Amino acid sequence: MRVTYDAEANMAYIYLVDRIDPGEAVQQVVAGDDATAVLDLDAQGRLLGVEVPDAASRLHPDILDAAERIG
Repeated sequence: MRVTYDAEANMAYIYLVDRIDPGEAVQQVVAGDDATAVLDLDAQGRLLGVEVPDAASRLHPDILDAAERIG
């Protein structure tokens, strides 16, 4: 598992697989009434990763501290 974090956008992405190829995530499912997360699924319905908006308030600080910084 790998986590990236863009502090400027306050967005995190949790990769559940080593890599996601372009076009591999074919379905996005919004989780939670307030868009707590967006789940990325492949063509077989397998979960590839999770996009977390407003990550600083939704994720534990330890996760963000260990995340790869992008952006």
